[in-house]
Amino acid sequence: MAVSITNQVSPTTTLLFFLFLFLLGVGDSSSFYQPIDNIPLVCGSHGNLSNSYLDGRIWVGDIDSKFFPSDHQQNGASMTSKADAQSTSVTTVPYMTARLSRSQFTYSFPVSPGHKFIRLYFYSANYQQFDRSKAVFSVRAGRFTLLRDFNTSVNADASNNNEIFREFCVYVEEHDQKLNLTFTPTNQDSYAFISGIEIVSMPSNLYYTPLDLNDEGGRGLKQVGQSKFFPIENYTSLEMVYRINIGGRFISPIEDTGMFRTWFNEERNFLIPFPSKYDAQPADFSIRLNYSSKVPAYTAPEDVYRTARTMGPDNTENKRYNLTWEYPVDPGFFYMIRLHFCEFQKEINSTEDRVFLIYIRDTIVEGSADVFYWAEGKGIPYRRDYVVLVSKTDKKKVNLSVTLQANPDDSKTRYTNVILNGIEIFKLNDTDGNLGGKNPDPLPTTQTQSFPPPKDHSERSKMAAIIIPIVVGGVVAMILAMGLFVIRQRKTFMDQSSSDGTSWWALYSISTNKSSKSRNSNLPSDLCRYFSLAEIKAATKNFDDIFIIGVGGFGNVYKGYVDDGTTQVAIKRLKPGSKQGAHEFKTEIEMLSQLRHLHLVSLIGYCNDGNEMILVYDYMSHGTLRNHLYGDDEQPLTWKQRLQICIGAAKGLHYLHTGAKHTIIHRDVKTTNILLDEKWVAKVSDFGLSKVGPTDMSKAHISTVVKGSFGYLDPEYYRRQQLTEKSDVYSFGVVLCEVLCARPPLMRLTDKKQVYLAEWVRRCNRDNAIAQVIDPNIKNEISPECLRKFIEIAVRCIQDDGINRPSMNDVVWGLEFAAQLQEASKKKEVEGDMENSGGDNYSEKREGREEEWLMEETSFSSSNDRNHGLESGMSSDVTTSNSDNSSYVYNKGMSGTVFSEIKDPTGR
Repeated sequence: MAVSITNQVSPTTTLLFFLFLFLLGVGDSSSFYQPIDNIPLVCGSHGNLSNSYLDGRIWVGDIDSKFFPSDHQQNGASMTSKADAQSTSVTTVPYMTARLSRSQFTYSFPVSPGHKFIRLYFYSANYQQFDRSKAVFSVRAGRFTLLRDFNTSVNADASNNNEIFREFCVYVEEHDQKLNLTFTPTNQDSYAFISGIEIVSMPSNLYYTPLDLNDEGGRGLKQVGQSKFFPIENYTSLEMVYRINIGGRFISPIEDTGMFRTWFNEERNFLIPFPSKYDAQPADFSIRLNYSSKVPAYTAPEDVYRTARTMGPDNTENKRYNLTWEYPVDPGFFYMIRLHFCEFQKEINSTEDRVFLIYIRDTIVEGSADVFYWAEGKGIPYRRDYVVLVSKTDKKKVNLSVTLQANPDDSKTRYTNVILNGIEIFKLNDTDGNLGGKNPDPLPTTQTQSFPPPKDHSERSKMAAIIIPIVVGGVVAMILAMGLFVIRQRKTFMDQSSSDGTSWWALYSISTNKSSKSRNSNLPSDLCRYFSLAEIKAATKNFDDIFIIGVGGFGNVYKGYVDDGTTQVAIKRLKPGSKQGAHEFKTEIEMLSQLRHLHLVSLIGYCNDGNEMILVYDYMSHGTLRNHLYGDDEQPLTWKQRLQICIGAAKGLHYLHTGAKHTIIHRDVKTTNILLDEKWVAKVSDFGLSKVGPTDMSKAHISTVVKGSFGYLDPEYYRRQQLTEKSDVYSFGVVLCEVLCARPPLMRLTDKKQVYLAEWVRRCNRDNAIAQVIDPNIKNEISPECLRKFIEIAVRCIQDDGINRPSMNDVVWGLEFAAQLQEASKKKEVEGDMENSGGDNYSEKREGREEEWLMEETSFSSSNDRNHGLESGMSSDVTTSNSDNSSYVYNKGMSGTVFSEIKDPTGR
């Protein structure tokens, strides 16, 4: 968020504030944090400069300062300057001077180890020979990219404010003792500049996760939509996106708790809508705030906890609406959301007086939010932290919503109301250490129009007699032309590939309440059934929440019954009124209506009725693969089941790559997109992000915007934005790792080596420690031969370079070979067990497998196994024999088994 300090505090106000603190007795140093490092630096200036308006501190000029060594790399090429236009409405310190350079330059701050705030100030203006529009650059702090290709003029114009302020949090290691900030112009035509820098220490546990457990017995923050906790570790950098005093006033840095944070009061910009019935509770200074060890006094200023936003006094009316704030954020990042609470209203005096619900991005995170119960009393500040993933989209900004709902059950609360005192939202760096988002779109350039002098009445009458017929004729001609254009577009639209993704549905949808015999001519009808909205509502009892079986970015998935209750189906509904997902909706219909395979989910039909976009699939009774790998309520899958599921999913992907007219790249392969039917047959699903591969034989890839899911995304695709079928192979390799390890692909753990599943598996394979990663539920089931082959396939799939990955054809054969090795080993053990009079030999062998793996002298990825393997230069026949002379021969060039599973569209 491009925010600026526009609420200035006068010297008189500052004096009154400190007098107020003294009179209330809250000026005690124990209420404030004393930062070890407190460096306010004004760039492009000499000596010491006072800033009584902003924070009362003395800011140090960077000219001849130890923080800007002139002999450091290219620092000597930089220059200092005042802004060409000096505005009296802008805070002079630190905005009116700057350091600028067309080369890279670096500031170096000697600091103590620990967590630090980094605050950057920019004033977008012309500086001598530096044009305002050419300021495009990146900023790095150690290994973190704070800003990437940041265009200050575009950001300033978008926010209608030339003052730009950014705040970050980083950790300085014990051995560093120095914090370097490097500014790098994006290209030869651009330059970098900075107006002011702050480095301020913070308490170690203010935003980062402490070592002790939370209130729910885990370490870390509650992750939205997940059952596991998400720790914010020291190797994570944060960007403050929003910090708002809900229902209260602007709080300047001088009024913060010693860390010089700014608390904005821009709540009305985000509360959707903003009717008068939302009550901003006035500050209550009669109640003394009692801080606790969980929420120390430095967490937020007292004014945050003394004011709040609630609903009105009418309990019945409060049930009819929610309090919702929508905050625009950059997609493709995790976000930490901190909600500040404190009960201070006279009506609230015990638990269950006010109990409400909290949603983040339409997902419930608290079903019984009771601030009095959480804080253990009244007037006790409390905070609640969450982490949510905002997935990548083509959009530059998406809304992160926070919703408070009054409890609809009167038996659970005395007052049907909600409360929120403050909110902070932080962006977490991505896997590359980057925090930079996209620049907003430049504002359109406006052209001034010249108008002729006014004419007298008679001249206007004559002109009107001429102009009116011309205008009317022009309008008629325009309407006819548009009609012909739409008719033509309707005929050709389905043969074109839309890159917009939001307009096609609005332009070409047909509202209908007819039966399923009536179809939209713009969408496939020969293989796809059309459902009316009435049929869909009947199937789901008007979208009753009791029928929800899944929730995704597209919307809710419902279990339903069609054809008079004889056919069980899954119904995926786009969130009503939303434009998100329209292109994905169209893509999925186009793809699935033309594809038939045993291991692809079957699309039965769709509904296009008014603003509704609904897909109807075969019902998969066993849900997603992920639910059965680390779901809390599911019985763990056996190793044999896991192998067969992997083989099935691999066959489905292989068919997409080679079995259709053109190569189809799924682009979102993950365990939640592999569904299981009643017979545990795997079905690849969710084709909303799919792309048709290159149709020109001279091209090996297609260039496209990067889309996918964190943890599964092909690093080569991410770097080059060049999509090939090998991107699906990488994602499927991560799926294989999940199947073996029964853990998510990305976890925030104390051990950095285990954060990314793919890297952890590769490392353990390299170190001959693969037994560490195996799900304990299946350790005693896997034969060493099968494990060796399975790991070999998985590790080759997750190679960084696509050229080193196998094809899906090779993956299918490799997995089938691994299954044969497993069966042969089991058969051999059973036969040996039958010959063993003791009867316990088989179980002893099973229990000893982990020891056998640990004693293996050869890595599972060793080149000795290449005769089993998946390299492009391997022989067309792969043969291996075990000690019982059984031989397994696979002819690599034959795909009959895979393609024999393509089903007749009519034989559903």
